[in-house]
Amino acid sequence: MFVLGIQGSPRKNSNTSILISEFLEEAKELNALTCRLEVTSKNIYPCIECNVCEEKGFCSINDDMNDIYRLFRKADIVVMGTPIFFYGPTAQLKAIIDRSQALWTRKHVHNLTDPGRKWRKGFMLAVGATKGKNLFEGVNLIAKYFFDAIGADYVGYLGYRRVEAKGAIKDHATALQDVRNKAKELIEPLLSRKRVLFLCTENACRSQMAAAFARFFAGDKIDVNSAGSRPADEINSIMVEAMEEKGIDMAHIEPRTIENAIDGWRPDLVVSMGCGDDCPYIPGVAREEWDFPDPAGRPLDFMRRVRDGIEDRVKRLLAC
Repeated sequence: MFVLGIQGSPRKNSNTSILISEFLEEAKELNALTCRLEVTSKNIYPCIECNVCEEKGFCSINDDMNDIYRLFRKADIVVMGTPIFFYGPTAQLKAIIDRSQALWTRKHVHNLTDPGRKWRKGFMLAVGATKGKNLFEGVNLIAKYFFDAIGADYVGYLGYRRVEAKGAIKDHATALQDVRNKAKELIEPLLSRKRVLFLCTENACRSQMAAAFARFFAGDKIDVNSAGSRPADEINSIMVEAMEEKGIDMAHIEPRTIENAIDGWRPDLVVSMGCGDDCPYIPGVAREEWDFPDPAGRPLDFMRRVRDGIEDRVKRLLAC
């Protein structure tokens, strides 16, 4: 269970920052893993409308946005916070929103589906200095299309008017509790999911495919993770091609160590696909061995056979 908070205010200790903190603190108390993204601390260039993302599916700009794409893909819930600047978000946050076009094109131009798209939720927290009736209309529309771009179902926002002085949101009669209640409402339904860890040697082919299929088919019922005993530097390009044939998008995914995968996250089931004696024994955790050959270095046809076998085995696991 991973919750990403995006703090979009350029002001230190801002009202937006306070609201994001309340949301993430509630998430932590519910035993969710969290990450706080301070937008102003990142090096994000604005979109230059070069159309490379439409042609190739990736942004041509090399900056901190590449790390943010990976966070979007990892998250179960993304909460965005911003003060209102001329009926929209801050310029710093808007740069991230615009650069999310690269993810939008992967779905709507290249016809690839992020495995977590069906289950990911997006929510917005906003504050504005005026009391105007239409204060949040502009940013609400922007949020709707931003969350679609990153593969999240936009489930609404909490907006607070006449909040301007630093820390003023703390004096609001209900705001802090409102935010905690909303965090609990969004997170609690996902806490009962069974945690499944898929392992292989490099975390570049088999375990990545198994995790993607499990998340794609049943991300609302299974909290999925994957890792490798000796992780590769990057995922296997032939595996990516094979999964794209199924319409599943494997972009912005990196191999990770087993230690990293289980840090703060205890699985209910470990599924091993070839890491052998290097796979850790976790007391009290059920374990299965799936006998699939390592497709690394093999041609696409071989990768397809392994892919199809893993998909079938995942479906059988989900049917249990």
